[in-house]
Amino acid sequence: MTFKQLDLQKITKPWSPPSHRKYVFTSANLLDPIAGAVIKNTTIRLVGGLVSSVEPTGKNDISKDDPETFYVDMKDKYICPVPGSLSLREMKDMSNNQSVLRQPNVCESMLSRGFTTVRDCGGASFALKESLEEGVIRGPRLFIAGHALSQTGGHGDRRQRHDPNECCAGHVNGVGRIVDGVDQCLKYAREELRQGSDFIKIMGGGGVASPTDHIQHLQFSDEEIRAIVTVAKNAGTYVTSHAYTPQAIQQAIRQGVKGIEHGNLIDESTARMMKDNGVFLTPTLVTYATMAAPEFRDFLPPASVKKNQEVLQSGLHALRLANEIGVDICFGTDLLGPLHYAQSKEFSIRSTVQSALEVFRSATTIPARMLGQEKLLGQIAPGYAADILILNTNPLEDITVFDRPDQHLLAVLKEGRVLCSRWTQLHAETNIFFEIE
Repeated sequence: MTFKQLDLQKITKPWSPPSHRKYVFTSANLLDPIAGAVIKNTTIRLVGGLVSSVEPTGKNDISKDDPETFYVDMKDKYICPVPGSLSLREMKDMSNNQSVLRQPNVCESMLSRGFTTVRDCGGASFALKESLEEGVIRGPRLFIAGHALSQTGGHGDRRQRHDPNECCAGHVNGVGRIVDGVDQCLKYAREELRQGSDFIKIMGGGGVASPTDHIQHLQFSDEEIRAIVTVAKNAGTYVTSHAYTPQAIQQAIRQGVKGIEHGNLIDESTARMMKDNGVFLTPTLVTYATMAAPEFRDFLPPASVKKNQEVLQSGLHALRLANEIGVDICFGTDLLGPLHYAQSKEFSIRSTVQSALEVFRSATTIPARMLGQEKLLGQIAPGYAADILILNTNPLEDITVFDRPDQHLLAVLKEGRVLCSRWTQLHAETNIFFEIE
């Protein structure tokens, strides 16, 4: 028995995935989010994790003699770019060790629902992002905010009212980091970027789950927000703000914030201000609906239950208003701990207000622009990442099929690798570490 020549990359990082396979998908129905149409009888080639070409089936002869290429007859199945989710996961009393051990399961479950890109707005670490990039665990590619910046007593401050202990500057408190004053805002915004954050998240207003603030509270001064925005701009990135009310949203926009998370209480003038300033809105309606469900009646404390009802009742109205005015709306959730199973149910909620195409774009091309990845993600076109879903039905006719991945989602490809498959014609790829001959 002899070993092949040692591969130092495999020895030092045995979890590294093998080289990309080449795929040719023929006779596919391609969903184009830009045109808002289905392009029938299409051939799509994947090489090196990217889309190599997209052309009509039969335009060029396809030789099947290449043993390194996998040829798949789609038989009129549907291929679409992969939805992206802008989400936050948190369990307040969970230890770091518990969280780390559960993260692989959460990541793989998101992948199985068809999400290959996730933007996390508070809590996910650079170590998790790096592990996903290197193939240590399977899951979506991750864009992270690190710790959300919160004022003392703000939405990111977990201390209860009877806790007399003061937090020192920059103290990490769950998903949040407590900062007060311009100097701390400058320093710790820079610190989050140093630790690998792709963008900065601030708690610009009160929240549902926090113990000591109210939804209507403004948090941070204009000067503090402006300081954080300056740090982000200097680093070539952006700031997004947790905010529900018109006052909190307008304050954030005036200081240069480019994203609003939730926004359940927006009014017409605020929506127009968002539109005029190119600010993205990420509603998270499934979160409030799930926390209000009877089976989770004990999930929130009584004070938070009341706040949850307030934002739940106004959320659909806010979505309708923003959609009519033309605000850029992204798909997202804000599911806490065990609630993450409901991630894809946001599609059904959105469908009561938006058209299937509008919801589809909110999960593909629009978040790609927010992430600054519009030339890599959100479409199936030459040069784009080969993030692909294979479906047995057309989601532009019924967007809620994404709520039922076990029935309609046949396979998930990320960067040209089949990572999840329920289809006998296409098998999920596995890593092969060492070969013995």
